[in-house]
Amino acid sequence: MPSPFESPALRYGLSIINAAIIAGIAFTLLEGTIRWVALGIAVLEVVITPQILKQAV
Repeated sequence: MPSPFESPALRYGLSIINAAIIAGIAFTLLEGTIRWVALGIAVLEVVITPQILKQAV
């Protein structure tokens, strides 16, 4: 049975949804430097998570 992580759309879709949630929380609840840290984490989520999920296959 093939792994669902073989699909690039799923890998990138998951990371974009997670990053959007992090960014939404950053803009609504956080301020100052911690907001920028959270947004940096969101960017790393989009860049790194798909690569990790690709290796999980």
